[in-house]
Amino acid sequence: MSSYVQTVMGPVRAEELGRTLSHQHVLFGYPGWENAVLSPFRWDEALDQAALVLKEAKERCGLKTVIDATPADCGRKVDFLKAVSERTGIHVVASSGYYYEGEGAPAYFKFRMAYGDAPEEIYQMMYREVTQGVGDTGIRTGVIKVGTSAGQITAYEDLFLRAAARVSAETGVRIITHTQGGTMGAEQARRIISYGAKPEHIMIGHLDNCTDMDELLRIFEQGVYGGFDRLGIQGFTGALPESRRLAEIVGLSGSGYGDKLILSHDSIIRMLGDPWVYSEQDAKDLERWNWTHVFEDILPRLQEMGLSPETAEAMVAKNPQALFGA
Repeated sequence: MSSYVQTVMGPVRAEELGRTLSHQHVLFGYPGWENAVLSPFRWDEALDQAALVLKEAKERCGLKTVIDATPADCGRKVDFLKAVSERTGIHVVASSGYYYEGEGAPAYFKFRMAYGDAPEEIYQMMYREVTQGVGDTGIRTGVIKVGTSAGQITAYEDLFLRAAARVSAETGVRIITHTQGGTMGAEQARRIISYGAKPEHIMIGHLDNCTDMDELLRIFEQGVYGGFDRLGIQGFTGALPESRRLAEIVGLSGSGYGDKLILSHDSIIRMLGDPWVYSEQDAKDLERWNWTHVFEDILPRLQEMGLSPETAEAMVAKNPQALFGA
């Protein structure tokens, strides 16, 4: 029996996802962006911009599906994602969940931890978004996004891991994660599994920020998927040179985990709020941070480094489909 992934347009068979970018952001804004006045969000302008980027990736590289990893506290707009999908014909999967404590919106649920029932409230929020829809939009989320801090998992963050695992165990929805600085991935996997989610329903994210091969192996030994999903960033915010990350991908594939590796960019089409101010070095570090780099540059490079065309291609097609159960 076919498995399905919930997109903003409705359920789609996992085997129909095609070439997939599994950790991207059509829109993203740090909490507080709403009060920026120099560059207000304009729906039609942003929609034109997003549609242009996705159509280009579709026409040049055969992109068919995008997992939008923007959590609720970082500018998620599921109705906008639906408009993008309608305009482009690309499947778009929206995320439930909240970002990690340091850059998310912890004040409300910290308050509820003291003066409410935060664990149950977070669970109910995620469950409703997965089964009924976000707010009154009727648009259901197809994954749950959770994140943790550098070198630790805070009590606040653990609430979201527990709730996500509970909803996943009850509904089968997949969980994707943010690891800050590539740390805590093995512990994320251990906890989410211990809280009830199936290993094969979990993708631990940003592993290309991890410099510790032993940590990477301990992640994959638990049976989860792993995202090398910040490809195109070098140097910026401490990202490793891409050559090192490609070596990790080849090494992990040679260790038997090629069918668990999933590639993406974590790139943003429209940063909500006022524009970033880049240095010349930042601009250089981010010059390949786009929506085609994995297809046009990374896959050929992996083949030059010894991976078969089938193994490399699986990291943007077969493996994401397998994550969703195809």
